[in-house]
Amino acid sequence: MKPLLKRTLLALSLLSLIACDQVAKTIARDNLALSPPVSYLDGLVRLMYTENPGSFLGLGAQLPETVRTLLGVLTGAAVIVGLLLLFKYSTQMHRIKLLGFTLLLGGACGNLVDRVTNEGRVIDFMVLGVGEIHTGVFNIADVFILAGVIIAVFASGKRQPSN
Repeated sequence: MKPLLKRTLLALSLLSLIACDQVAKTIARDNLALSPPVSYLDGLVRLMYTENPGSFLGLGAQLPETVRTLLGVLTGAAVIVGLLLLFKYSTQMHRIKLLGFTLLLGGACGNLVDRVTNEGRVIDFMVLGVGEIHTGVFNIADVFILAGVIIAVFASGKRQPSN
């Protein structure tokens, strides 16, 4: 794939992923922030608004706000820079792995937008569960990150380059 086309597709994909995440978070804020949780499919899916000051599953939420925000922004930025460098210098990457890393990058960007624009907090609003077993509260960016990691790991055994 030609470098300009590759960069253009990456940029358009990232903008689409970030927009999807941010629109979902805006809808959650507008419709769930002042409402009780809403359950669907007999409680399998629950929507509830929360702002996560920490990272994954609230890790680091107890840190002072300035430290927590700085760590969140710097960690997110480091992941994004690392992935962008991977895209820049990786000449032979399987298309499936490229998709995985693009989803991971889009999710990281979506959560970084929150940290920068929402005083270091990330908007979360979805919970999946059956009975007493349930996930933590998460968002669309988290889904992109998880899907990206799974796809990239799955594709790590592939040998066919995308170029």
